[in-house]
Amino acid sequence: MKRIGGLLGVLGLVAVWWVLAAMEVAGGTIPSPWTVLHTMYTDGWDLYGPNFRITALGAFKGFVWGNALAIGLAFLIVLIPWIEPLATQLAILSYCIPLLALGPIILVVFGGRTPTVFLAAMYCFFTTMVGTVTGLRSADATSLDLVRAYGGGRWQQLYRVQAIAALPNMFAALKIAAPSAVLGAIIGEYLGGVDSGIGVALTAAQTAYNVPRTWGMALAAAALAGLGYAIVALGARLVTPWTAQESR
Repeated sequence: MKRIGGLLGVLGLVAVWWVLAAMEVAGGTIPSPWTVLHTMYTDGWDLYGPNFRITALGAFKGFVWGNALAIGLAFLIVLIPWIEPLATQLAILSYCIPLLALGPIILVVFGGRTPTVFLAAMYCFFTTMVGTVTGLRSADATSLDLVRAYGGGRWQQLYRVQAIAALPNMFAALKIAAPSAVLGAIIGEYLGGVDSGIGVALTAAQTAYNVPRTWGMALAAAALAGLGYAIVALGARLVTPWTAQESR
């Protein structure tokens, strides 16, 4: 039923898109889905393939770095509770800071594709840290007491009980972080300093007033974000199969 509902939702969005294009809303700047797909076919893999691959690589690197730091900090918070206020403030700062203002600084200091990876990491850091901390603290108190009764210390409680209990929340956060990393990577490409990527191709299409290609690149970005979400969701089903059974 969930898959059918999702399919109906997508079909509904396409229908609304088609109607808006037929009614020439916004001065006719909304091309029809067929026009966009035909333009994507005409442009071909030579345009979309390299840009898709470059953005995906930057998003992946940022996803790995941002989530690794977030999960590591979450474990430290549970092990050393007194650092939580400082860690939480830093996480909130990373979430609230205007990254478009910070990105140019990173570009000037490091250059190259570093801003792409940096912004991708920043966009997924806060969500994953909060989700992991929440998951670690959701561990069953009886299970923790049992480990303690058998002589287990703080580390045994952490990796035998709390780490397992945190997996559902952590994967839920990672599913949100995957599209966020794609968004951060594309924004990093918008800042300049690179000559390829979906963000660069979007800028070029907008500058050339090629509306169908602009929409096509937007669809490519959405497809990349959806692919990241699907991969993490598949990993969650494989690592935490009991959550899928509980949701039925």
